[in-house]
Amino acid sequence: MTSLESLQWSSSSFVRPFLAGAFAGMAVDISLYPIDTIKTRLQSPKGFWNSGGFARIYSGIGSTISGSAPGAALFFLTYESSKNITSSLLPDQRYEHFRYMISAGFGETMACLVRVPVEVVKQRAQTYHSTSLTVFRETIANGGLRSLYRGYGITILREIPFSLIQFPLWEYLKIQYIKWDHSNTKIQPYQSMICGSVAGAVAAFITTPLDVAKTNIMLAGFRDSNQNINISLNYYQTIRDIYRRNGIDGLFAGAVPRVLWISIGGAIFLGGYEKVLSILQ
Repeated sequence: MTSLESLQWSSSSFVRPFLAGAFAGMAVDISLYPIDTIKTRLQSPKGFWNSGGFARIYSGIGSTISGSAPGAALFFLTYESSKNITSSLLPDQRYEHFRYMISAGFGETMACLVRVPVEVVKQRAQTYHSTSLTVFRETIANGGLRSLYRGYGITILREIPFSLIQFPLWEYLKIQYIKWDHSNTKIQPYQSMICGSVAGAVAAFITTPLDVAKTNIMLAGFRDSNQNINISLNYYQTIRDIYRRNGIDGLFAGAVPRVLWISIGGAIFLGGYEKVLSILQ
């Protein structure tokens, strides 16, 4: 391979997952935003109706529009790059699922550098039905740039287990589908969507308690959120307090819209990603 060919390959391997991830992330976050708002309000310490109920369910979408594409693109760029690196380091097929898990973990860690500030602004706007710009300015004024990363640790703690379940399961289901359907040697986009939906639903339900804790931590310290309920930045303490107040139901608050959002979103996200990759190939 010449240096020019190497450069072209490197550019292609960088651009394709970046563009495909950006498209997939934007498609999901915008199309399913109302479900995400309902989930956030169900998990809010203020309660569903005090957080706005079904009113103004597009509050905060501005932050999602601005951050969705770069966050998803950064994830897939890191995920695909990590898969290439781990494949060369651990070529044995026995380590295949381990490679996917490691790659997903790296992808989530990098993507959260973009996702967390977006999530903080979005969830506060959803709960207090304000615009993204208003919440952003107020958050910066009260806590500086550091406050935009409130809940970064719990977000990583949620995202990594989620990805460690979702992506290996997604890859496994695709492999099993090809083995079952002897007429195909390559997974089709719609088949990838089905596999992504199932994998996302399973991962979403299992990690719901971590998602509830993340929402509580991100909403704490904003406006009147800390007047009646004390939310610790310590994720273990937060989970324990939620359980003490509302039991197991509290830990799985918003589980239905979360599973619905991620199962549908997983189909669109992963299927759309595969489709754009095939178009760009």
